[in-house]
Amino acid sequence: MNLRHIRLLVWKEFLQLRRDPLLLRLLFLMPIVQLVGFGYVVAVDVRNLPTAVVDLDRTAVSRRLEATFTASGYFAVVARPDNEAQLQPLLDAGGAKIALVIPEGTQDRLDRGEVAPVGIVVDGSDSQIASVGSGYAAQAIARFNADRMQALAGTVSAPTVDARTRVMFNPTLDPINTMIPDLIATILMISLMAIMSQAVVRERESGTLEQMFVTPIRPGEYLVGKVAPYALLATAQLSVVAVVGMLWFKVPFNGSLWVVVVGLGLFMLVSVGLGLLVSLVSRTRQQAQQALVFLMIPTMVLSGFIFPIESMPEWIQPLTYAVPLRYALVVLRGAFVKGSGFEPLAPQLWIMAGFAVVIFGAAVVATRRRITE
Repeated sequence: MNLRHIRLLVWKEFLQLRRDPLLLRLLFLMPIVQLVGFGYVVAVDVRNLPTAVVDLDRTAVSRRLEATFTASGYFAVVARPDNEAQLQPLLDAGGAKIALVIPEGTQDRLDRGEVAPVGIVVDGSDSQIASVGSGYAAQAIARFNADRMQALAGTVSAPTVDARTRVMFNPTLDPINTMIPDLIATILMISLMAIMSQAVVRERESGTLEQMFVTPIRPGEYLVGKVAPYALLATAQLSVVAVVGMLWFKVPFNGSLWVVVVGLGLFMLVSVGLGLLVSLVSRTRQQAQQALVFLMIPTMVLSGFIFPIESMPEWIQPLTYAVPLRYALVVLRGAFVKGSGFEPLAPQLWIMAGFAVVIFGAAVVATRRRITE
């Protein structure tokens, strides 16, 4: 073994890194971003769940019961509907994940020495939040009862509150019912971005891109010819995943097919645009792969696919609004599990449309400039 040859090869690799500033930045920045992402997001508890309180009693006891919930740190009251009818659209749109319903006459029942039932309504479209949130709600009710029994220690039998939990949309809390819709969007993003990130850079490496420039083909034709086959393959892939999920895993579909088609169509444009931008800024396929991983990990972590957004630190949560996958997950969960239509999902669809216009439009402009240069 010739050590001089090894030394020269090592020196050659360092020279290549110095001449490739993009790859050098990725090598240093990517582990830092991963460390921050996993360090602050992975090891977190489910906290600050968006909570709606339907207080039909409006007494000192109902206010004390709500205070017990908020003091636990697991629930953040975001809405106070006047009745249960106003609660349904709030849960459909994802504005609240859990609701506390205090019936009228709760204090009167407790004063008469009776058990007072209260309702806990849980959004089952996210099985992790639903199971953990219902457990925390039971703990809060138990704490309220313990405090009340301590305050009424002199009585023979202190009346208590009986929590009756009702899970909406996914009563069995089966995680597969929410995992399959999430996987459809995630697989679409991974496959399209992985393919499109190699599209232009592969031709640049092989030298066929320069040959393409001297042909009479138009930039628009080149772009359509480049994107269309992969979009068709991605559509076929998604169809297989959806069919297997619904037939093999018995995942129910309760919503409108058109909501899914529109949502995935917009998200497809976003994924294609991101992949093309990665391919255009990368000089080699290795650079494109590194850039893809650099984008994928924060997207998976911050989208709510793995960990609930509500459980992340408050200073990280604003970053999730810049992740298109977040909105795609809300649309698919709403369509599959909740049966939501266009109206409650309109905010997410409009935001994805904005992402599609900006990201895919930027990729189209950049591709046209690259071809016409």
